[in-house]
Amino acid sequence: RSKGGTQNMVCFILSSGFGARPMARSAIRMSAEPVGIGVIGCGRIGQVHAKTLAASMDAKLVLMADPIVDFAEPVAKSFGADFVADYKDLVNDPRVQGVVIGSPTPYHAEQIIASAEAGKDIFCEKPISNDLEVIDKCLKVVEDKGVRLLTGFQRRFDPNFRKVKQEILNGTIGDVRMFHITSRDPAPPPAEYLKKSGGIFLDMISHDFDMARFVSQSEIDEVFVTGKAFDPEAAEAEDFDSVVTMLRMKNGSFGTIENSRSCAFGYDQRIEVFGSKGTLTGNNRGPSSVVLSNGEGITSGLPFSFFMDRYTEGYRDIMTEFVDMIVNQKEPSVDGYDGRAPILAAMACKVSAAENRPVSLKEVDV
Repeated sequence: RSKGGTQNMVCFILSSGFGARPMARSAIRMSAEPVGIGVIGCGRIGQVHAKTLAASMDAKLVLMADPIVDFAEPVAKSFGADFVADYKDLVNDPRVQGVVIGSPTPYHAEQIIASAEAGKDIFCEKPISNDLEVIDKCLKVVEDKGVRLLTGFQRRFDPNFRKVKQEILNGTIGDVRMFHITSRDPAPPPAEYLKKSGGIFLDMISHDFDMARFVSQSEIDEVFVTGKAFDPEAAEAEDFDSVVTMLRMKNGSFGTIENSRSCAFGYDQRIEVFGSKGTLTGNNRGPSSVVLSNGEGITSGLPFSFFMDRYTEGYRDIMTEFVDMIVNQKEPSVDGYDGRAPILAAMACKVSAAENRPVSLKEVDV
């Protein structure tokens, strides 16, 4: 197959994730030159990834694409990249070996398919789509074209949560039995956003479904949801702003996810995993870790108030993995099937909330 204008050899290797996944073709890169990367989307997340790529020794940010030319062209130039308005020009540019998709959600699927058909490896921010059939179509094209797809669940790359997972793999706490994930945003988005977001299960809790799979090393089997709209924004959007989800995993472990659209003290992101030999806890992170202890008490600072600050290292390291995936022809640690699983869980949660009962994911799969 021809990729980025270069003829490559092809071999077969197994996907690194758990579960039944198709075998993926992997091309052996023959050149030590930096890999050419194109970024679709010049908004906030596109700029975050462009910054990492522009600083990489193993990658060259060659192109950025965005239809809002007046805003986006100066952004591309600020990172030393060429600019095109049409993403199709980017994915078909022979200099581009990998495509980063940071555009709005409704465009992800068509851009994944176009990139795969052009023979380019892909990074896509979550979600691939909020429609399971559309996701399956994307994954089939990715498989058929023999390219790799890394899905943007950056929380797996957070130093705290990555350390928790490594200790689990090391057997430090024995067999995982239970887990509790806390995820609370500092303030609710406006009702206009919530009405278009797909709902709290797709928009917010999908990250936490992924973390449940990440730490349990198993697939979600069944969910049961309790939720309520306490604030007017969610009520107006006919959505929840506060949810507790009970999950049973296929390996017998189970846990809870607690979510809120608002939290008075900041961005609250914590996880606890209980095993047969002990417990692992990943706590909040903040701008300062300094703790004041005196006669009046013990005082520490607040956590971060913005997700981009909380997960700075996660966004950096997931993009570093994308480059490394292309350079060293590795399989992605978070692939398209990892992108599908949280959407399936979200669908089951919607049914559970509507019918007030436990729902097996098999009920809603297609």
